[in-house]
Amino acid sequence: MDSRTKGKTVMEVGADGVAVINLINPPVNSLSFDVLYSLKSNYEEALRRNDVKAIVVTGANGKFSGGFDISGFGEIQKGNRQEPKAGYISIDIITDLIEAARKPSVAAIEGLALGGGLELAMACHARISAPAAQLGLPELQLGVIPGFGGTQRLPRLVGLTKALEMILTSKPVKSEEGHSLGLVDAVVSRAELLNTARHWALDIVERRKPWVSSIYKTDKLPPLGEAREILRFVRGQARKQAPNLRHPSMCLDAVETGIVSGPRAGLEKEAEVSQKVVNLDTTKSLIHIFFSQRGTSKVPGVTDRGLVPRRINKVAIIGGGLMGSGIATVFILSNYQVILKEVNEKFLEVGIGRVRANLQSRVKKGKMSQEKFEKTMSLLKGVLDYESFRDVDMVIEAVIENLSLKQQIFADLEKYCPPHCILASNTSTIDLNKIGEKTKSPDRMIGAHFFSPAHVMPLLEIVRTNHTSAQVIVDLLDVAKKIKKTPVVVGNCTGFAVNRMFFPYTQAAMFLVEHGADPYVIDKTITKSGMPMGPFRLADLVGFGVAVATATQFIENFPERTYKSMVIPLMQEDKRAGEATREGFYLYDDKRKAKPDPEIKKYIEKARSMSGVKIDPKFEKMSDRDIIEMIFFPVVNEACRVFAEGIAVKAADLDIASVMGMGVPPFRGGIMFWADSLGSKYVYSRLNEWYKAYGDFFKPCSFLAERASKGAPLSAPVEQSKSRL
Repeated sequence: MDSRTKGKTVMEVGADGVAVINLINPPVNSLSFDVLYSLKSNYEEALRRNDVKAIVVTGANGKFSGGFDISGFGEIQKGNRQEPKAGYISIDIITDLIEAARKPSVAAIEGLALGGGLELAMACHARISAPAAQLGLPELQLGVIPGFGGTQRLPRLVGLTKALEMILTSKPVKSEEGHSLGLVDAVVSRAELLNTARHWALDIVERRKPWVSSIYKTDKLPPLGEAREILRFVRGQARKQAPNLRHPSMCLDAVETGIVSGPRAGLEKEAEVSQKVVNLDTTKSLIHIFFSQRGTSKVPGVTDRGLVPRRINKVAIIGGGLMGSGIATVFILSNYQVILKEVNEKFLEVGIGRVRANLQSRVKKGKMSQEKFEKTMSLLKGVLDYESFRDVDMVIEAVIENLSLKQQIFADLEKYCPPHCILASNTSTIDLNKIGEKTKSPDRMIGAHFFSPAHVMPLLEIVRTNHTSAQVIVDLLDVAKKIKKTPVVVGNCTGFAVNRMFFPYTQAAMFLVEHGADPYVIDKTITKSGMPMGPFRLADLVGFGVAVATATQFIENFPERTYKSMVIPLMQEDKRAGEATREGFYLYDDKRKAKPDPEIKKYIEKARSMSGVKIDPKFEKMSDRDIIEMIFFPVVNEACRVFAEGIAVKAADLDIASVMGMGVPPFRGGIMFWADSLGSKYVYSRLNEWYKAYGDFFKPCSFLAERASKGAPLSAPVEQSKSRL
């Protein structure tokens, strides 16, 4: 295979007259252009040959295909490959060559058939699957649509309602459910799979089994009026759930065309829409996130040294509070033995109770059986001393943010833990060098910063100091993969990457409110832009105690660029602490539903008089764009500092950190990608204008100023990066 080609297909013709075509493109046999063109030539040969009666398509190494290789879009955008004409793959190859062939095809599916993989299988005349294979069309979550005929064939095989659910949620079904839906014709053991598929194909030739072209099936489609009704309802739902995304409704256009005007027109509409969606900004952002997420575990100078991760069997967690119990939940769910240490029986009981409650909610939702629940809980052991720490491979400290307490814990750990044990802290703001000041083995010290709630949030910030060994980083990257978290490796500084980038988020919101903006309008605008919640609702959720403690860290470390507002401290004086006390910026009922509180005005007015700020009429009637930019550009500015200082290895890591740690919507591509879509010059000019009018909080950093002066993207690599290796 030429080193430049990506994958291939191989055809073998058996004595029974069945040509077996194998898709080969590790790891998941994705359908690159090379694989698709090779498939086409194999098919043409099979149709020409007199010794071939039927065809079976299957995938190498126990997987059918994970779908179209989306790096193909990148090749086209960079001009390295010519874009095939609209519909060349979906109509010319999959429909007119494979499905319309004079010889029948059967797909033999194992492992997974996703996206283009399932679309290819649906064009075959029957589908035989091994047990527990995943079948689905997850394209929408990447900003594209099923473009190899999926919008036409899936509704014809499983019915319109089920097809729309599968396409819009991007959720796969297992082959057993696929069988009951009519998506696969039989489920057989892996050992029998290929033989059954060969026999099935020959039975079609002999007319002992039906020869079905999915594209012409109509028995599962509802009458036209009903179909239109279903599509209208689903369109409304899609708009409500994702008002900022256009591609779901464009996808529905293709489905609708096929039902109203027939499959050929539907395929043509799908091809036209497929070419359009690739150029949407939201699609470029979603594809950027897809690749960036896979790139976070590559760390120059660490993961390219051939180090093999050590096996971690037993993990100890210190502190059974919300974070500690959440982290314990994560590890037992991934089959690790876990020791949870607390200071007394009462706290220990509460901590273990929290873990139990986390798992019970899974049982209630039907995600876990009672038997699995018992087995998972049995992996957890509660202790009050360090005696059982003598054979642990990793410790994660998750106690309150108190430096001297943490220092004491790490000094104790060195006495009890084995010399290979990784010493990790879940601190969110305290400098790791200070925490490890009293230890003799700084090379084992690392930050493992989970986000709350730890068993739900997908990000793990791995914080390295100048002393952390590469081996320990490699070990933790491997642990992240096993516990199904996306890791981002960052350097050591106040707030690390996520909390540091986002400290201006709440402060900018406070600045706007003190200058006359309405906090509820701000929250509404920020939520409408795609964030899960606005800054004031977030402050309530986190709790004012945590908000003030975190803000204090930044005020002490970056005094020149923090905006100090008294709004929250004044509310605390009146025993308001956020959602926990049912009173914060909002009032909360028994169901935690938030409603605005007119009382808030008096706290804002008092804070305003204390900071000597006057209401500026400009802020009372701000456009959505101005609100978004005044809140997010200071975040971009801080992200630029984090990047320039080498705290993050690459800008794409900050994009992932902002999406998974702070809820920046993936369709914006992350904080740096979004800023680059607006242009460094624009971001700089806006910040500079506000800096001149309102002071240092908005002052553009030198990195941003320099990039803007050259018109360079913020995400371009930093020259001679001061990366902390």
